[in-house]
Amino acid sequence: MGEAYIFDAVRTPRGRVRKTGGTLAGVPSHALFGQLLSALEERSCPANAVQDIIAGVNTATGEQGGNVARAAALWAGWPDHVPGGVVSRLCCSGLDAVQSAAARIAAGYAEIVIAGGVESMSRTPMLADRPAIAADEELGERTGFVTIGVSADLTAALHGISRAELDAFAVRSHRKAAAAPVSDSVIPVRVDGVPVLAADEGARADATLDAFAALPTLFGSDESWARVVRRLPGAPHPVAGLHTLATAPQLADSASAILLGGSSAAATLGRAPVARIAGTAQTAERSPLLSATVTAARQALDRAGITAADLDVIEVNESFAVTPLLLTRELDLDPDRVNVDGGALAVGHPLGATGGILIAQALDALRRCEGEFALVTIPAALGLGSAIVVQRTG
Repeated sequence: MGEAYIFDAVRTPRGRVRKTGGTLAGVPSHALFGQLLSALEERSCPANAVQDIIAGVNTATGEQGGNVARAAALWAGWPDHVPGGVVSRLCCSGLDAVQSAAARIAAGYAEIVIAGGVESMSRTPMLADRPAIAADEELGERTGFVTIGVSADLTAALHGISRAELDAFAVRSHRKAAAAPVSDSVIPVRVDGVPVLAADEGARADATLDAFAALPTLFGSDESWARVVRRLPGAPHPVAGLHTLATAPQLADSASAILLGGSSAAATLGRAPVARIAGTAQTAERSPLLSATVTAARQALDRAGITAADLDVIEVNESFAVTPLLLTRELDLDPDRVNVDGGALAVGHPLGATGGILIAQALDALRRCEGEFALVTIPAALGLGSAIVVQRTG
């Protein structure tokens, strides 16, 4: 097997979803992703050398159905011979796309592939595809599908993570995101050539523990707790609830694109790689638990031949506040290396786009600290988890 390298990573800002219409609500998914393809071309990626485009999409219906990756390439004016496709592994979709691209490159089946993801939650809301896991009672029982916040509360209760710890982490996320430096990996979104968003939205530098502690919980009395009891007899049920609007991920619109290549891609691209894909993993546990990031991270680290102590940067999606807190505890991570620029609690989780966004952020953070290894990991509904370890090379 050969090696798969990252040569560039770009993303759009994360635009908040609002009832009155978010900042990026007027931009369809193909345009969000297509603008990143154009940006990569401007940054020395010749379009005619790209052998495939793989986009992760959580809700592949409506505007996001019909192969948004291929549509974006044609929208961007790329050559007809450049193919594209979509993968969907719920919230892990973006990481799945990057892993799929890396595997094909390492196997020698492709030399240059763009992978990432896109999600316009303003235009294609979560569950807009009416999945059978949510609509069919029998299948819901078989799969353990519940409101995702119930999974978060359940996981926190099982591991003894308190409401106070969750609230404190949310304050940290907002303050870190508000203080995060501007990166050239962030490509402003344009409409008719005019920039409409150049930075992530939502971070509050003035976030306080008192304000977050005063918020009501959301999931303690959710009706899907009855399914938890049937799936996991004896599991704790925090009736008062644990997670709130502050400790749940914000909805967002965004896209991400990672330029990957093999060992000979440097000559075509005219640049050296910035990182190597060192290890990957896709794991699962009994649904509706939300802790598969732990097993995914351990497998990816093992395949990379390193331990958690070797990590300089950790990007774990703040699917809820419980996720980074649990990973930090279970892997004995240095909290100061976890989500150094904040995360989804402050600036949003645009589902299929998030995997590529976190990779771009991890590479930014590695450059700043001159570190070597970063871990990126995301959990998803139905007990899924995904992880990637990248090694900085330049």
